[in-house]
Amino acid sequence: GGGVRGPGGRPPTPRPGGHQNPPPGAPPHPPPTLAAHMDVNAIDLTGVTDAALATDLEVKAAENLKRVLRPAPADHDWTADPGVAPMTALLETKTVWHPKGV
Repeated sequence: GGGVRGPGGRPPTPRPGGHQNPPPGAPPHPPPTLAAHMDVNAIDLTGVTDAALATDLEVKAAENLKRVLRPAPADHDWTADPGVAPMTALLETKTVWHPKGV
C-alpha cells in the first residue's frame, strides 16, 4: 500500500502517546512558551542553569498546575543511578471509569 514511508521505504516508527520531540530553537525562547502553554502538562528543567530562569518557568507552570521537574543541584552526581524519580515526577494518574451493563 501507499502512505507515508520512513527511512528505507519502511513505515514510520509509531510514537507512544504523549511523546513530544523538543521544539527547534535555542533557549530561552521555547522554555517560557512551553511553561505557560495551557496544553502542556509537565516540564523538565534538567539543564537549566540560570536560577532566575528556573524560577520564572516554575511561576509560569504554576498558572495551570503543571508538573515541574526541578533542575539538579550544581553538585549533582550525574554518574549515579537516577532511579525512577525523574520519570515518576512527570507521570499523570487518571481515574478511568468502565461502566458495566446490567
